[in-house]
Amino acid sequence: MSYDAVVYDLDGTLVQLAVDWDAVAEDVATLLRERGVDPDASDLWELLELSDETGHRAAVEATITDHERTGARMSDRLALANGLPHAVPVGICSLNAEEACRLALDTHDLTSSVGPVVGRDSVGSSKPNPEGLLSVVETLDADPGETVFVGDSERDAETARRAGTAFAWASEFDQRRYRA
Repeated sequence: MSYDAVVYDLDGTLVQLAVDWDAVAEDVATLLRERGVDPDASDLWELLELSDETGHRAAVEATITDHERTGARMSDRLALANGLPHAVPVGICSLNAEEACRLALDTHDLTSSVGPVVGRDSVGSSKPNPEGLLSVVETLDADPGETVFVGDSERDAETARRAGTAFAWASEFDQRRYRA
């Protein structure tokens, strides 16, 4: 089946950010401890939620984004990136910071092949909440039912389900019908 628009996740789909996520979680935990918060979790997303609850989201976001920016500059281009541009509108919906997404796209000369970019810091929620994906679909002037979201995680699949878009695994997505 062909779709009228394609939205990609970024990290693990078009590029692989060079980020040691365990090191990021350690840095975030250290930051929270320095601010008097006992991080009883080691999962980065749980630490991010804890930062919301304790009023330290901005500092935690800055720490994560610093790692992501460096990782974007040193990222590897993945096979799906070689299938761009497409003959249909393309967007990005990522759990990475929007700035890091844009840096990765610039690093791999993909910026001109992609329209809107929404990161975890672009809208008021993050995947699997469908707000970011629906924002990209709307900016592309597409219909969710005629859009495919291509990703590499269960969170991506759940986001697509909640948004009412189709979902395709990055490892299985056939881009041939979309190439410009």
